[in-house]
Amino acid sequence: MHLDVQNVSKVFLTRRGRLLVLDNVNLYINSGEFVCVLGASGSGKTTLLRIIAGLEQPSQGHVTVDGKVVTGPGSDRGLVFQTYTLYPWLTVQDNIEFGLKLEGLAKGERRDRVRHYLDIVGLGRYAHLFPHQLSGGMKQRVAIARALVTEPQVLLMDEPFGALDAQTKEMMHEFLLALWHRTRTTILMITHDVEEAVFLAQRIYVLTSSPGHVKQEVVIDLPSDRTFSCKRQLDFVQQREYILDLLREERLKAIA
Repeated sequence: MHLDVQNVSKVFLTRRGRLLVLDNVNLYINSGEFVCVLGASGSGKTTLLRIIAGLEQPSQGHVTVDGKVVTGPGSDRGLVFQTYTLYPWLTVQDNIEFGLKLEGLAKGERRDRVRHYLDIVGLGRYAHLFPHQLSGGMKQRVAIARALVTEPQVLLMDEPFGALDAQTKEMMHEFLLALWHRTRTTILMITHDVEEAVFLAQRIYVLTSSPGHVKQEVVIDLPSDRTFSCKRQLDFVQQREYILDLLREERLKAIA
């Protein structure tokens, strides 16, 4: 799998005229990579993800998956939002199974695949519970399993842990990294949290603010089997501070 974003710009029409949100964005993701797009509020990072997901059309440029131009949503791209977007009237199992029903898979195959991904996200015992009976972290694990069960080529995540408390968020970071190691799913994650991006990603694209453009691509030089203890190590701190400085430059431009 190879995902390419080529010369993508996005203009919205407002009462005050044309608003350029993204300006000539170029980036790529190879099969099995974990890549983060990082930017402050107003950098257009969520708009970029929506274009990659096929929920928005670019004003210029295009997105391709394995050379095929993205023209709308597709099963090759799974999507996880910050809000859990679970159906409250369905059980955990039925929420995860929903997309497979739309694809027309036979009942036995659906159940086998749901059981497999429930085990992967550690929720096998909770299959018959409803969303209101789950914690925030568990709900997001259900959302991730629902996105993975259709076996997309790339998992797109839009600030998936932004609504969680700090302790749960750290636990979910550890969970997601373990999940990535186990499945080798290609992941593109949008975030504004520098420490989150450095801990999770192999590469980070830092966006400028208003309009969003790739300011710099940063390769994260840390072991792939990271633990939270690495956050206290000099290499981690230096890379975090380097990216924070890139974002500070953008904030200073905004207020100058």
